[in-house]
Amino acid sequence: MHDILRLEGVVKSYDKKVAVDNVTFSVPKGSIFGLLGPNGAGKTSLIRIITTITRADSGKVFLDGAPLGHEHPSQIGYMPEERGLYKKMKVGDHLLYLARLKGLSKKDATEQITRWMDKFEISDWWGKKVEELSKGMQQKIQFIATVVHRPQLLILDEPFSGLDPINTNLIKEEIKELRRNGASIIFSTHRMEQVEEICEDIVLINQGRNVLEGDVHQIRTDFKENLFRIAYQGNLPDLPDSIQVVDQEEGRFVARMEKSGASDQLLLFLLQKGVHITEFQEILPSLNQIFIRQVGLTNAPITQSIAEA
Repeated sequence: MHDILRLEGVVKSYDKKVAVDNVTFSVPKGSIFGLLGPNGAGKTSLIRIITTITRADSGKVFLDGAPLGHEHPSQIGYMPEERGLYKKMKVGDHLLYLARLKGLSKKDATEQITRWMDKFEISDWWGKKVEELSKGMQQKIQFIATVVHRPQLLILDEPFSGLDPINTNLIKEEIKELRRNGASIIFSTHRMEQVEEICEDIVLINQGRNVLEGDVHQIRTDFKENLFRIAYQGNLPDLPDSIQVVDQEEGRFVARMEKSGASDQLLLFLLQKGVHITEFQEILPSLNQIFIRQVGLTNAPITQSIAEA
């Protein structure tokens, strides 16, 4: 199965500032894909290119195997971080207007909007003005507007902003259901714990360049530091010199192994000493820790060059 989206050497500049610098990555078809990066990294510029709002200065973009063209916006649903709802319009009229812009007939648009509003139990909002709704309620309307035309590719920028935990879980489940039904989703956020929860693959953008890409679990495994959390009952014997204890409290400690595979030796050593083990778990770094480390590394040369200047 080919990728739903592929970028090859994409470059975009505004005046003298390079916003996107030779970016290449792929979004697997049928996946939930994380587009990550600090503020000003180039994520918004990339999204504008993917949605055909702007054009790349150079490079290639393919949607479902075909070069990105004027016919593709109807196959993409984009939910920007800054919501674009007209405050004075009534909810039902607004959704109909946006659905028609995406090519749906009035009949099909009405059926799809009604289905989604029934699903979210908000049918009585049809005649309300957008300005009468809370931020979280407007978020639901924006989500419906993004998915109503059944796009192949969804781009969701901070989709849980303004939502309470109940509605956050509701939208998460809908995102997963859309994926199960064949949609591919690009999820852009600063919330790394949400990325770990729902994304299978990511790309990390910093200073306009992609600095990390791949499967979430594999990335966390690649950055592991041979740390293990051990909980036990009884007395802990003196540990071998090859085991570095980095944190310890009553009945629990965190150890760093000198090399991969030494954890088996530690477990065997503790069992032979009669220690009752209640937990033995490898600690993988969080995406947030990896994010900070990689962004710091890519920023270092620039910081140094400024200092030297």
